[in-house]
Amino acid sequence: MNTSKNNTINQQAVLLFLEQQQSWTLARNNFVGLKTVQTKRFYFHDFEVLVQFNPARLVSSGAKVDAKTIAERQCFLCSENRPLEQKGLDLGNYILLVNPFPIFPEHFTIPHKNHIDQQIKPFFADLLEIADQLSDYLVFYNGPKCGASAPDHLHFQAGTKDFLPLVNDYKRLKSTNGKLIDHGIDYEVYTLNNYLRTVWCIESSSITSAELAFGKLFSSLQNNADNEPMMNIVCSFENGKWFTFILPRANFRPWQYTADEEQQLMISPATVEMSGVFITPIEKHFQKICKEDIISIFEQSSIKNHL
Repeated sequence: MNTSKNNTINQQAVLLFLEQQQSWTLARNNFVGLKTVQTKRFYFHDFEVLVQFNPARLVSSGAKVDAKTIAERQCFLCSENRPLEQKGLDLGNYILLVNPFPIFPEHFTIPHKNHIDQQIKPFFADLLEIADQLSDYLVFYNGPKCGASAPDHLHFQAGTKDFLPLVNDYKRLKSTNGKLIDHGIDYEVYTLNNYLRTVWCIESSSITSAELAFGKLFSSLQNNADNEPMMNIVCSFENGKWFTFILPRANFRPWQYTADEEQQLMISPATVEMSGVFITPIEKHFQKICKEDIISIFEQSSIKNHL
């Protein structure tokens, strides 16, 4: 790890973000709009879940990701199809882009330079390396069937470090709700009890050890050798150590997403939702969502802890 180099990459990310605010009207308007989004909080025993009304996210929350739709549209993460205003920061095999439809106060998309399918196992080390490079941010992954709006193009995302409740919840609750479920040379794996959804955290000071731990979790979820197990992942690098959160998934969207108008809630769970911030682009859905809905959506979206 080269600390001075990583500081430079963090600084370059900030400069890219500021430059795009100046030069790209769509991004500027949507980031300004973030400052006026409505948020409400639901309190559980020892943690909370936020719900945000963010109309700019209609593009992502309502995205069709079936094979026919994907095949018929141009890939918006490929360099030849990106807006002319969208500039990037080179990260080796990846490029850092400002996300023009933000959730985080600073929000980036990190596509691979090649058009390859969204998949995590062969590229798990890349996720950790990017989290090291962008240590001022959280880096996360949406599986191709649980939140990725471009399942045909490998990409990660990065966002403001303190935005997702999961990360701070883990630090606060580990001593009381945490359970060690695996350990080895240079890694430990914990789960959080009584947290409405299953979460596993790999703590490691070595990418190789983290890969080993992740491989075990991946295999425990894999029922079909041809399909990637459904999961969302968040990674944070702090003080020489990776904290990698695995959120195993049971389904893509809850029944409320396609319910009739009276019961409908347009919430499409991805990493952000599974980490404690529910995004809805429709105001009346924001107004009517209740604590029981949050519990129901988590119950449908997360697998039961089987470790």
